[in-house]
Amino acid sequence: MATADPRPFDVEYIENPSQSELRELAMEHTPCVQRTAVGSINKVTRNKARMAKFTYIIDTQDRWSHQIIDPAKARELIERQAKYIADKGKLIAIDGYSGLGAGAFGTTWLYTPEGANIAGMQQILAFPRSAVESDEELKQPFKPIFRLFYTPDLFLEDMPGRQAIIVDMENWTTYVMGADYFGESKKGVLRMLNHYVYNRGGLVLHAGAKAVTTTTGEKVTMTIMGLSGTGKTTTTFSKQGDVTEPIQDDMVSLWPHGALTITENGCFAKTDGLSLETEPVLYEATIGPDAWVENVFLEADGSFHFTKGALSIDDVKRLRDILIATGANETNVDKYIAGEVKIDDVVDSHGIPADGWDFVMWTQNGRSIVPLSSIPDAADLHNIPQVKSMGILNRDEGYDAATPGIIRFTSPEQAAGYFMLGETSKTSAAGKERGKTRSPFTQPFFPAKHGLQAKRFAELAATMPGVTMWLMNTGYIGGEANDVKEGKALNIKIRHSSAMLEALLSEKIKWKEDPDFGYEIVDVDAPENAELVEQVPAEILEPRRFYDARDRTSDYQQWVHHMKEGRAAFLKQFNVADTIVQAIAG
Repeated sequence: MATADPRPFDVEYIENPSQSELRELAMEHTPCVQRTAVGSINKVTRNKARMAKFTYIIDTQDRWSHQIIDPAKARELIERQAKYIADKGKLIAIDGYSGLGAGAFGTTWLYTPEGANIAGMQQILAFPRSAVESDEELKQPFKPIFRLFYTPDLFLEDMPGRQAIIVDMENWTTYVMGADYFGESKKGVLRMLNHYVYNRGGLVLHAGAKAVTTTTGEKVTMTIMGLSGTGKTTTTFSKQGDVTEPIQDDMVSLWPHGALTITENGCFAKTDGLSLETEPVLYEATIGPDAWVENVFLEADGSFHFTKGALSIDDVKRLRDILIATGANETNVDKYIAGEVKIDDVVDSHGIPADGWDFVMWTQNGRSIVPLSSIPDAADLHNIPQVKSMGILNRDEGYDAATPGIIRFTSPEQAAGYFMLGETSKTSAAGKERGKTRSPFTQPFFPAKHGLQAKRFAELAATMPGVTMWLMNTGYIGGEANDVKEGKALNIKIRHSSAMLEALLSEKIKWKEDPDFGYEIVDVDAPENAELVEQVPAEILEPRRFYDARDRTSDYQQWVHHMKEGRAAFLKQFNVADTIVQAIAG
């Protein structure tokens, strides 16, 4: 494969500026940014999340899990971006690597000046050339595999959402136009990495990873898969005694025989509800001067407010220009400021605003980018232990939330099925799109057909005997947040998750078979589990008890029937092996 040109445009390049230079560039060129009280930068974005519906792979054949775009139309949009870049006359260039060691893949990111904040965030996550290359190699021109060109304020009036993310898999290049959310930069390269690693016999997991020292003194790696909002980052950085060290919070590459390589030199963490008490590591890193933050609410003095919900009239008045610039309806903003419309008029009991009034509730998808150097007790990224434990998080929520607190799978086929299901509930950060969802391997960034993930996982699992595979519910039993307040549901708290994970790692749990699904759950009556049951309610560990105690046995039985049918139908659409379907649906 020919090496891609890392500087294909005839413009002035700002070559790998320092973090302090990028902060100054952001303050000068990036719209809707605020300086925090500690000197870091907060960007309020138009897009509050990644926009998969505006992402296209260049092709004429249906070979992908993503939508495709005709090559001629793609070329026209790419030429439009090139003209925009030429008119700007300047690009910020970031060169680095996705990963270390055998998993280090060179990447160049190019941004027009209004994307300076995105460049600053991406530079933190990339490994510098000096971490990968020899002194002799550093003297040579950089030779990236992947390229990403980002023009946040190039609006495409003839495209849905006035934006497009165009992926050229043949040339390993992604073009981002009109989007201003950092996730499009981060995932733009990781999407290409997914396909690159798959072609070389591995599988990228949407997973955190931590090094674990077992009771026998052996050091192994645990991976933790999960969709956004399931607690993947929190679980990765939480402590289980003194036996765990964080490795990675979002994406790792799994290779034969349990070998693991990483992708990033930092972490992209959700900040909603962030506190010193519940997540001290991420909290301290986020409020530090080296972090970048996105869509975090700042008070007038620049201090952080991580639990902000409804905006007051004074809040909206102070932030009026930013709210309008990021998509709020100007007429509605002024009506709210004038007191003509009250918060209860436009927000329902779940905190979901009516159309046109999203601005009155601060987004729950605030994010921070922090370098791994800000994370105490991180593992040695140059010497990652073999994978011996693989888990998946399901943030179950709703009237039929009945997933046990922790589950152990009894076979690779059963684990493959649940990993392929990727079940969770969309958090309230998803707004009007909240609700139950499934995503194969929690991996919306795998561009090829999703059924290939199950096939590849089965191939890799065959080379990894003795790996413990599990699932943990990080959400609710029997309801949601409002039901917990009324005593009608149980919330699985961070301390519950830590206790369950610590018991799993210590191999202290006595398991029993679940009669409906065949996986193993905690035997809450066994004396060996008494310590765990003191820390985690029995109704979380065995939800059937919760439903039985509230005369809701029929609800539980309906849930069992509904889940078996739905899971089997979901798996069959991806043509997974019958043995996997049988392991899930019985």
